[in-house]
Amino acid sequence: MLINPFTKLKKSIPPTSEGNSSLTMRALLAFSKCSEEFVFVILCKQLRLHVYQSRNCGWVTYSTMENEERVVDFAVLHDLIYVVTNKVNIGVLNLNSANIQFLKLQSAPFVAIPMYLKLVTCDEQPLVVYLFSKEITIMYKIDFSTMNYVELETLGDIALFSFSFGLKKNCYALSNPNKWGYESNSVYYTSMFSTICSVCSGDDKKLQKCITLPAPLKSYPPTVGWKFDWCFRHLKYEVDYSLVE
Repeated sequence: MLINPFTKLKKSIPPTSEGNSSLTMRALLAFSKCSEEFVFVILCKQLRLHVYQSRNCGWVTYSTMENEERVVDFAVLHDLIYVVTNKVNIGVLNLNSANIQFLKLQSAPFVAIPMYLKLVTCDEQPLVVYLFSKEITIMYKIDFSTMNYVELETLGDIALFSFSFGLKKNCYALSNPNKWGYESNSVYYTSMFSTICSVCSGDDKKLQKCITLPAPLKSYPPTVGWKFDWCFRHLKYEVDYSLVE
């Protein structure tokens, strides 16, 4: 069941072949431009990628890639769904077939733990972020003119927002964050076992300050963990089927 917590709109979809929502590592909901159709993408702990399209009323499991390469994260960019793999390859999800069209990028970085690799977008710019802990954040942008990874020394007028829930780590990017009450060139961290939001510098990754968040339910045992996450109501993910080959 997909529920919009603000409008209370509900959409029912059938379960995947995994059959257990607790196995979901990552989820993405994107709407089709100029229609009521939507695409729902989930990544399971086994790193199997499942895609549901409302226009087809069914799930498609994307085939296992060669050389033990697996998708570890995805994001919407230029009205297409992009993925990043454990080998730091980036490709476009083909919604008309269970295929991924990979980009021919140069100088792909090495990451020790691929599960901590995240793909985020900001102002039509893709960013690859390696989130290992609050103290270590390695960031790259993709230069489409040279088809290269470029390591970022600073975030500039961008803020990153991360949430950790065990092995699950979500990451988002926001441009001009001062407009929404956040600071530029900063990384905001929250986790499942704490109501403390840590704010680190995007330059030296050092802790700048801590913000205490209100607990969602005072009677909820903190040892179980609060499932916080970040939500930006002004952002909406859209895909354009006319761009998919």
